[in-house]
Amino acid sequence: MSEVLAGSITAFGECAVRVELGTGIEESVFHRVAAFTEALQAHPFAGLIESVPAFTTVTVFYDPVRVAEACFFKKTPYHAVAAHLQHLLQTLQQAEHRPAETVEIPVCYGGAHGPDLEEVARLNGLTPDEVIEIHAGGEYLVYMIGFAPGFPYLGGLSDRIAAPRRAEPRLRIPVGSVGIAGQQTGVYPMETPGGWQLIGRTPLTLFRPDRNPPSLLQAGHIVRFRPITEREFAAWEEESR
Repeated sequence: MSEVLAGSITAFGECAVRVELGTGIEESVFHRVAAFTEALQAHPFAGLIESVPAFTTVTVFYDPVRVAEACFFKKTPYHAVAAHLQHLLQTLQQAEHRPAETVEIPVCYGGAHGPDLEEVARLNGLTPDEVIEIHAGGEYLVYMIGFAPGFPYLGGLSDRIAAPRRAEPRLRIPVGSVGIAGQQTGVYPMETPGGWQLIGRTPLTLFRPDRNPPSLLQAGHIVRFRPITEREFAAWEEESR
């Protein structure tokens, strides 16, 4: 059964508004965020620049001059935008969930590709093989793309292999590294600094600026990880050159 979306609206600086649609990293909240984002795309207001969905919020950026002109200066830009968004919240019915696209990501676990695999196993009282089995046996929802272009924040990690961030972040994380931070897992699409516990690496390219869209993964996708060997990893890399 559909439900009216509840949410709170607050100013976020002079040119943005933040719509809060939940308080926790939950799949139900994700679907509310997605439904509101789609509704705003279908019913934009004059002066809308972009909307940025996150775990529990949608931040709406706007041009205050265009907004003021569109409402003939009868309202402040913030109040005009807030009224439009409030109307969406009051009338929007949560759309039925569409089947999510599943993306399989091959991962070479451990060794040089996953230098923190043994530490994650130690922290959880498991063997490295058990960590791999649990990680590769899960299904992960892409909640959002952020931090770096194409970086997916994935929910659904088992509590059995959750692990804190490293006390000292690395200055360079290899492209394709698969990591764990708290109860999330993710994949580094490019070489960046980072503090996640690295348990493996994929030869799959997640971000290509020449592709449309440039990010292989999008919010709402389901990710499954498939273990591969060192030889398969090397062969995949050679073929992609």
